[in-house]
Amino acid sequence: MAPQRNTGAGAEAELPEYAGHYRLESCLGSGGMGVVHLAQSTSGMKVAVKVVHAEFAQDPEFRGRFRQEVAAARRVSGAFTAPVVDADPEAERPWMATSFIPGPTLSEHVKRNGPMAPGELRRLMAGLAEALRDIHRVGVVHRDLKPSNVLLAEDGPKVIDFGISRPKDSELRTETGKLIGTPPFMAPEQFRRPREVGPAADVFALGSVLVHAATGRGPFDSDSPYVVAYQVVHDEPDLTGLPENLAPLVLRCLAKEPEDRPTPDELMRELRSVSASYDTQAYIPAQRTTVAPLPEPQAAQPGPRRGRWLGRRFALGAGALGLAAIGTLAALQLSDLSDDGDTAAKSSTPSTTPGIGFGEWKATPVSRKSTPQCSYGAGKLLCGQPGVVFALDPSDGRVLWRHSVATTHRNRPPVLSGGLVQPSLDSGQRLEALDPATGKARWAKNVPTYTGVADAGGMLLLTHADGTVTGVDGASGDTRWSHRIPGQQAPYFTSFTGDSSAYATNMSADGARTRVTAVDPATGAVRWDARLKGSLNPVGAAGGSVYLLSVDAVYGATEAVVRYTPDTGALRRVTLPVRVDQAHGTVHGNVVYLMGAGGSLRAVDMAARKQLWGLETAVARSSAPVADGRQVYVTSGDGRLLAVDARAGRLVGQTPARLDANSDRISAALPEPVLANTHVYAAAPDGTVFAVDSRTPGAW
Repeated sequence: MAPQRNTGAGAEAELPEYAGHYRLESCLGSGGMGVVHLAQSTSGMKVAVKVVHAEFAQDPEFRGRFRQEVAAARRVSGAFTAPVVDADPEAERPWMATSFIPGPTLSEHVKRNGPMAPGELRRLMAGLAEALRDIHRVGVVHRDLKPSNVLLAEDGPKVIDFGISRPKDSELRTETGKLIGTPPFMAPEQFRRPREVGPAADVFALGSVLVHAATGRGPFDSDSPYVVAYQVVHDEPDLTGLPENLAPLVLRCLAKEPEDRPTPDELMRELRSVSASYDTQAYIPAQRTTVAPLPEPQAAQPGPRRGRWLGRRFALGAGALGLAAIGTLAALQLSDLSDDGDTAAKSSTPSTTPGIGFGEWKATPVSRKSTPQCSYGAGKLLCGQPGVVFALDPSDGRVLWRHSVATTHRNRPPVLSGGLVQPSLDSGQRLEALDPATGKARWAKNVPTYTGVADAGGMLLLTHADGTVTGVDGASGDTRWSHRIPGQQAPYFTSFTGDSSAYATNMSADGARTRVTAVDPATGAVRWDARLKGSLNPVGAAGGSVYLLSVDAVYGATEAVVRYTPDTGALRRVTLPVRVDQAHGTVHGNVVYLMGAGGSLRAVDMAARKQLWGLETAVARSSAPVADGRQVYVTSGDGRLLAVDARAGRLVGQTPARLDANSDRISAALPEPVLANTHVYAAAPDGTVFAVDSRTPGAW
């Protein structure tokens, strides 16, 4: 669509054709300070672009505010927002481009469909609470949360910020030092002490937004913004029409004093019983029930939409741009459990629930007090929770054996090393190895206190506080070597399936270079040592090369993917179009898959030297990805398993959420899915381990 004339602001008649390299195709919406466009990049990617009106572009004060808006958007990108793709606040007409998100605003939805049902309101409140928690965590206060700044996307509510349209949103201007916000959704302190506004003001606004969603009006209602301002400061809110089970919580949000309002975390805790029934299923096209055993992903067939908010209609709201917050309630997990001790499972009483297809199952939890961590070895699923290790039959989920361990916490699964099960790879003073067939101890020994342990090449590599590394044979428990690693003061090793080396890294004090050392696990000898540019973390190894993530030395965001081939010294670096916060990765062939905070999934082809695709999964917290060439898999904090087409970057399947209703703690790390044969195995916060067929993700 060709650029259209501006219908919202009279300052200029004709809109520009381009903002930077982005062609402006159509006008999504306009406000007092600028226009939001649907635009297309040179590669064809759809983005939403804010372009400032010329009259404000000449205002130094406004330019400063716009710079702040861009900076805030970049700070929160990844955790819960539409990522900032590009921006130029110094251009003649300042602009900012973000990923395009289709969907109506809450304001549009209520006008068109009327007040929301109680179930929708509870889900909306849960999503907004999580959004504010994530916004506040990065030091940002929204200050203008209102129905037109809540976008109802197919995967849940998104919080957006139209900073460019604030001045004409109401009769109360928003210049520096004066009032910033929209009166019906402003907190009392925004009128009384505008320079002292903090996160609690956003919680007040959340309460007002919920009243609007439930009734079509605000808790303080008048045609005059000045009357509304008086009501906000002095009067009690009108909660008529609000569901009885939500009214007390909304009333707390609308407390006059900031310290009397709940925090977003407290709201989420109050709503956690709702989270178990929160419909987290995103729209997935219908798929075939069978898939031919080809190595390439199969195209999905189009099917009915399953969006929670839009029904059969699919509107493009002006809210397609701004600060977007993921609307799923954060996954909450427990730690600690009590165990029944060493018991062998009776094969005649399988503790499983049949799944949809052949070989799919859900095992009855050994314990409901934490998410199991699992790996695959010796033809079994080897799983652990605090206090217990157990083995499951991968064909039907039967518990084959269980074994008590002393660990009270667990960040990694048990693994097979030297043909025996190593029940714990956490720090301590004792090692133990189990028979994979029976779960009985084959050897155990006390060792000097170690602060880190890694499994590589059938060896256990123990790092001690003084920097010494001890290599212990996983099969026998014998110590094979013990010494320091040259150039590594306190090496903590990383190893990768199918690769025979263990890798240690040591970054220079200024973050400019990283020393990477590859060690032979059997002898402790250094195989190669390289000093590479940048702050690097190993993420995988394949085809004689090691793959590393180049991260910002200050903020830790991944900026590029690096491939180093030690035999030739060849180094290849692919810079990401958008940085990925808190990235975890995996390597399959020449492709590196990255999963970042807030659900940003990226595929980077190192052979083609480019990012293949990017997908915003709307997952607040996730595991590291795993890939099989057909799909990329991640588990989410609410117990879902997601499958994404590895070539197209399209969500093709996900399982239902499996939250424990009593969960109230967030785990440090989420377990990766486990791939074996044609199955994907995953674990959930309710303690279950389950299996699905990797060939039919649309049927999950």
